[in-house]
Amino acid sequence: MLLVSPPCRGVVYPHSIASNPIDFSARGSYALAFQIPRPILKKECSMRFVCFNQKPKQHPNFKKRHVSTQNVDLPPVLPKNKKKPYPIPFKQIQEAAKKDKKLAQMGIEKHLDPPKNGLLVPTLVPVAYEVIDNWKLLIKGLAQLLHVVPVFACSECAAVHVASAGHNIRDCSGPTSSQRRGSHLWVKGTINDVLVPVESYHMYDPFGRRIKHESRFDFERIPAVVELCVQAGVEIPEYPSRRRTQPVRMMGKRVIDRGGYVKEPDKPCSSTSPLADLDTLGACERYPPPTPEKVPKIAQETMDAYEKVRWGVTKLMREYTVKACGYCSEVHVGPWGHSVKLCGEFKHQWRDGKHGWQDALVEEVLPPNYVWHVRDLKGTPLTGNLKRFYGKAPALVEVCMHSGARVPQCYKAMMRLDIIVPDSQEADMVA
Repeated sequence: MLLVSPPCRGVVYPHSIASNPIDFSARGSYALAFQIPRPILKKECSMRFVCFNQKPKQHPNFKKRHVSTQNVDLPPVLPKNKKKPYPIPFKQIQEAAKKDKKLAQMGIEKHLDPPKNGLLVPTLVPVAYEVIDNWKLLIKGLAQLLHVVPVFACSECAAVHVASAGHNIRDCSGPTSSQRRGSHLWVKGTINDVLVPVESYHMYDPFGRRIKHESRFDFERIPAVVELCVQAGVEIPEYPSRRRTQPVRMMGKRVIDRGGYVKEPDKPCSSTSPLADLDTLGACERYPPPTPEKVPKIAQETMDAYEKVRWGVTKLMREYTVKACGYCSEVHVGPWGHSVKLCGEFKHQWRDGKHGWQDALVEEVLPPNYVWHVRDLKGTPLTGNLKRFYGKAPALVEVCMHSGARVPQCYKAMMRLDIIVPDSQEADMVA
């Protein structure tokens, strides 16, 4: 609001005001200030600037009130006929590559900080040990809960449902789904349906020679979470890792000093599998069903372990490089991807089966595997007509919730706990 004072005596007004009155109309959204002449005094001649679009200044101690989200959209399903979006904008990737190329042409080495130069980060070693301990607890607790909570999986697609019977939502994407009009073929689920296994090649030296297609059987595949922890400082005798004392030197994309190639030491012989507690294979057979009194406690411990694993993996992936294929679910822990030609997704013929490597997300290393949220395990099966009223949650969170665990606040908005599911007849009257 502009306040104009009445004319005063002893004041000389400029001739421009009378001949050209000021126009206060909006001439553009980006016009931030107008030059407004004020009455010119006999001893003074100056101009004053008034800003109309200036935001009011907030008090330095003012805190914005955080309003929790009531409901959020369900996670989108990425199409199979397109490449995954880049986690980092492609323009930033190009600018970084141009900068490295320019430094290489000038003969200047690239500056690398740990762990990009092969050295460990001492502050992340305890985080890696905490992740590996909670990973063991997560597998053990989930294997025990699956003896109590029923889980079904579709034999034709990747759909999973936590309830006493499968749902009736026709969204099957299997090869013969058109013959069944989208209906699922439900079978009894396993631990791999709830905690999706993501494996990676174990390398003694991640900065060594790349894995070729012909030599892929010379390297073992272990869970990607375990491989990430091994490279971050966890010592497992069966899966050793090279610990450097001198940093790796690079100029552009070329490694000029990696300290030579070192042969992997022989593994110790053991009667039991080294991945007995770190892999989901046969976990339900290793751990017996729990007593009814211990189920809520085990469920809460499993839920806490899952959150700690996600927190630790997120923190490790901020420093350690993890690559993922932009077309399939292949993951590789290391500074660059391998050269194994096993990609069979969109346009793999054009790439000769090679993977399209890009920076990985936490959801690709530890997939949440979202399922439909069910409020009663023995209730009426879900139907497609009421699909918009249902929520979703990660399969592991759904299993732990029905076992007596508390649901973390970050999952409640997607589960849509505050929405009352109407009957099929009432749903037609909902706007």
